Amino acid sequence: MTGIPLLVGVAGTATEIGKSWTAAALASELRQRGHRVSARKPVQSFDPSDTAPTDAEVLAAATGEMPRDVCPAHRSLPVAMAPPMAADVLGRPRPQLGDLLAELRWPEAAVVRLLETVGGVCSPLAAGAHSAAYLRAVGVDVVLLVADAGLGTIDAVRTALLALDGTDVTVHLNRFDEGDDLHRRNLAWLRDEDGLDPTVRVGALADRLLACRDVGSGRR
Repeated sequence: MTGIPLLVGVAGTATEIGKSWTAAALASELRQRGHRVSARKPVQSFDPSDTAPTDAEVLAAATGEMPRDVCPAHRSLPVAMAPPMAADVLGRPRPQLGDLLAELRWPEAAVVRLLETVGGVCSPLAAGAHSAAYLRAVGVDVVLLVADAGLGTIDAVRTALLALDGTDVTVHLNRFDEGDDLHRRNLAWLRDEDGLDPTVRVGALADRLLACRDVGSGRR
């Protein structure tokens, strides 16, 4: 891919749905294909007692960047709550939408830019703004909506799409197991009843996103 960079907003139907791991797998796949990829997370919160890597560390490992470039140190909040709540607990000012927008920086060489939000699409990301509002304010080219493949998938995807109305959305079913009957039925339902075409493999997701510049806008 050359020319105008593709800006992909990464959102989830809920917290712990696998946004960071999906974005990291996507970044690795794209880099293997020879594309320059960068990732950003404007603000993150985490449990400091958890030995697992933070979202910024996961994304940085996949893109070859530094975690502080993915998420600025002053936006990394060591309390496992929504960022505005975490800021309250820490006695810090709540993140402001305008400040987060102003802080967003990308390396010019990155032709695919992954911008990950927090929690679900309506989870508080900044004072008075949820994840969907942030992506809308940034003006992303397409939203990668990461959903679970199991019980509750259809309602979660439909609800998230309502909040993302007006944006171009690609749905990806994370942790999809071809041998699971419910997973197969959820995928078929979203395709046949809702007119969506979710991806279930990272390679297919990469193909879909790389084609965005060619096929134009419109929900897929």
